Amino acid sequence: MNAMPSKTSTLRLAVQSIIWAAALFALPFAGAGTFAWPEGWAYIIIQFSIWAGMTLWMRKNNPELMRVRAELWKRTVKPWDKAIMISLLAGFMLLFLIPGIDAVRYPWSHVPFVFKIIGFVGTIISNGLMFWVIKVNPYSSAAVEIQKERGHKVITRGPYRYIRHPMYVGGILWAASIPLALGSLITFIPVILLTPLLVARTYLEDKTLHKELDGYTAYAEKVKYRLIPGVW
Repeated sequence: MNAMPSKTSTLRLAVQSIIWAAALFALPFAGAGTFAWPEGWAYIIIQFSIWAGMTLWMRKNNPELMRVRAELWKRTVKPWDKAIMISLLAGFMLLFLIPGIDAVRYPWSHVPFVFKIIGFVGTIISNGLMFWVIKVNPYSSAAVEIQKERGHKVITRGPYRYIRHPMYVGGILWAASIPLALGSLITFIPVILLTPLLVARTYLEDKTLHKELDGYTAYAEKVKYRLIPGVW
């Protein structure tokens, strides 16, 4: 069983998580210019509840993974990964800022209610997929790295039986669900910009794993597709 993190480490992680969540969730209302936005509140409550559940699960079942994922900037050492992560961070900020501007402050576009429901369902499904990845892959760091100090090995169970990079599938679906859930078609612009970045990171991470992780090439011969079975 993994040793529990120290009280200092746990407190630091908790503070980081609260600051990140507060900043992220402030963006939709900053764009809207008002707190009177039911879709915004519904999204925040659902997403925060899911993230809190994931964090509590890691705290109990895999505290080392929680620590590793919290050390993203410290563990991101490859120059191309740093560049992609900075671009992704900027894109995700736009992903949360634009909906309030479009759907509330200046209602430029309109999303029918049924598609908003589809967006919320997509949010739940995408987070469920990412949580599945975290549960079956104890090495699912947010940085591209080989965790030799943790005995990093190839994972072949769960969603990894079908595709090699299910976390990215979850991330792309999650991003694409936000414009629908929050009622902003214009927010598909950052989604369109973010998706190639995630695909590029998938490709570069795959090359890294082929080169640096023992057994990955043999696994890739069995599970041939990175993101979409039968396509790529």
